[in-house]
Amino acid sequence: MASSTRDGDVHEDEIRMWPEGDGWVITHIETGVTTQGETRQEALEMLDEAVALHRGEIGHEPTDEELREMGIDPEDNTTGDGELPDFMQ
Repeated sequence: MASSTRDGDVHEDEIRMWPEGDGWVITHIETGVTTQGETRQEALEMLDEAVALHRGEIGHEPTDEELREMGIDPEDNTTGDGELPDFMQ
């Protein structure tokens, strides 16, 4: 995984990868994003996508129509303004 800096230089992002069970787990150090794959290559590909999603470089918020297609009422799909549960703090 490589990314560009403001001055145009390319640097490699720091990752940690280790075997676990029948697959591989990989963490992107800067963001803390962690994913896994059956092979090292699959884990790297999954991490690239997960980090891009985390950074808002890909993906989008679902439209009301997309929510309805998934059986979700958009009126019930709200972001809570309350305090986060203890396990999320």
